[in-house]
Formats: sequence, C-alpha cells, structure tokens
Amino acid sequence: MDIISREIRKIAETLTKSGFQAYLVGGCVRDILIGREPKDWDIATNARPEEILRLFPDSVYENNFGTVGVKIEDSRNKTQQVVEVTTFREEGKYTDKRHPDEVKFAKTIEEDLARRDFTINAIAAQFPILTDPYGGREDLKKKVIRAVGKPEERFEEDALRLMRAVRLAAELGFEIEEKTAAAIVKFADGLKDIAAERVRDEFVKIGMCDDSMRGVQTLEDLGLLKHVIPELREGIGCGQNLHHIYSVWEHNLRALDYAAKKGYELEIRLGALLHDVGKPHSKRGEGKHSTFYGHELHGAKMTAKIMDRLRFSKDIAEKVHHLVRYHLFYYNVGEVSEAGVRRFISRGGIDFVDDLVKIREADRIG
Repeated sequence: MDIISREIRKIAETLTKSGFQAYLVGGCVRDILIGREPKDWDIATNARPEEILRLFPDSVYENNFGTVGVKIEDSRNKTQQVVEVTTFREEGKYTDKRHPDEVKFAKTIEEDLARRDFTINAIAAQFPILTDPYGGREDLKKKVIRAVGKPEERFEEDALRLMRAVRLAAELGFEIEEKTAAAIVKFADGLKDIAAERVRDEFVKIGMCDDSMRGVQTLEDLGLLKHVIPELREGIGCGQNLHHIYSVWEHNLRALDYAAKKGYELEIRLGALLHDVGKPHSKRGEGKHSTFYGHELHGAKMTAKIMDRLRFSKDIAEKVHHLVRYHLFYYNVGEVSEAGVRRFISRGGIDFVDDLVKIREADRIG
C-alpha cells in the first residue's frame, strides 16, 4: 500500500529477514482501513527488546513495556520520526488503574491483541492480510467503538480508556456500543485515579476534534465530565435572559462548536467553552430579566483554577484566562466611539484583539 512509507516497510523487512514476525498494529492500521493517513506507526513483533536493539542500533529503549523506539528519516516529510517497535506482550493486573503491575512477553500476535482497548485498535496487519480476532474491521464499517472482550475488565485495567472511548467517538464520528457505554458509566469514578496530565491530554484531543461539542456532551452523558471540568456542569439548566434562547451549558457548547468549525487553535476553543463558566455564580433574578454582572471576573478566576488543576502550561493557562476575563466588550459597528475602542484595546491588549474578536464571534453565534 502506497500510504506505508519505504522506511516503515524497511523496519518490517529487517525483522522478517532475521526470522521474526512483524505486524503493523493499533491506530495506524485503523486509519489506513478508513482511508486516513496515520499520524503514528506502531509495529508488534516476537523479537525481544535486546534483539530489536541489535537489529536497529540507532534506537532507544527506556521503559519496562518492551517498546523500542526506532529512529527513521521520513523521506516524504523530510523529518525524523520514532517508530515504536514492541515485543508481543500480555499484561497482568493494573493496581493503579493505569499501568500493568507486570508485563509478560507473549508468543503470538493474538495474545498481544487481547490486551488492547477497543476492537478497532485490535487489528494487526501484514497487508493485505489482517489478523482481526475481535471483529474490529466490522466495527469500523458499522462506525462503532466497542471494547475488546469484557468492557468492565478493560476499563478497570486502565481508567484513561474511559475518556479515550469518548475521544475516538468524537474524532471518528462513531457511536459507543451499548455495553461499552454502560461500562463507562459504571466505572466513571475510576477517572479520579488518573494523573491530571493524562486527563488533560485526552480532553485536549477531544477539544481539537471537528465535533468537539459532541465530545464534551458525551463526557457529561457518561458521567465523566464531573472528573474533568465539573464547573461547566453548573451551567446545565441555568437559564439566561432575553438575549439568549439556550441555557448557559448549551450556549458554552455551541460557542465551542463554532470555534471548532472555524478550525481555531486550542486556546480559542478553550476560551469559547469557558467564556461564560462564571455565569451561574453571578446570576441574579430569574427569567428574561436575569442579570450576570461581573460573570467575566468570576469566570476568569474559575478558569485559572481549572487550568492549574489540569496542569496546562503557563502560556496556555494565561492566554485562556485572559480571553475569558476580557471576552465581554461592546462592539456594535456605528455605535462604538473611538474612546470605547481605545478602552477595549487598553484593557484587552493590542496583541489579543484578533483572538478576543474570535471569542466574541463564538459567543454571539453560539
């Protein structure tokens, strides 16, 4: 297949010519089968790490999971890549709900596939031959996210898979299979045991999906959002005033949807999602004459805490905080005075004008 580069083929050929098996596995196989270009390449083999290192001297082995990073020069993109070449393995218990207590090397690709998360990621390929013991290719056709084997066992092993299921569904436009979804709800509290950085990374991937609104809604539907950004949930059922037809929750999601459809960067999407997170705290009155004075101040403080809790970098945290703090400005063409424009630039900062306008667009159109 043309999509598989010469360098990837060379790694597989080096392994097979030395008497070992070599399979493309995981997300790269899934992407090839649905017509997407893979972002990463993973190869599974029965060669042990020391044997892989002997065949590929310019490689790195710095873990306990049998994964060797083989460096290649990508002739297509003229960049250096690291391809993960991993010995077939089976895993024991996951006491910390994230990493296996013990990793045992396996003898067959089928044993290796049994430990994987979802059927669509449990396909091994020696194109055109596929090893697909769990019906992953059929689930790709049906556009379904289904856990390998018993979903309860998969999520109890690694609680981050709870979010990964949602992310894959949003990213691919798939549905989560009924039993798998039920198991996510059952084990949702397991997300509390996952490091904030891991949760953040999956949430960022959801936020960067084209259908990120659906992803965040699914996090709520399956009981996961309370362990990620519980502050957003305060807007559920929180009505607004005569300027809005949606609740605060719905409005925030629709603002995110606009930012995603425009292809905006992460900080803009986060700013759009969180721009009115402070409204429930500042609401006064009910019905169409409700007020939310100072909600941007409340929201900025809440945003700073959210960014810190999820361990976002200082640069991202400060920018999102700034966008939430200064998202509320009067902009009607023909009605804003020059003095008003100067005040807006002075408060928001000249470097943030374009981004604040994007947030305001997301606010109004959402």
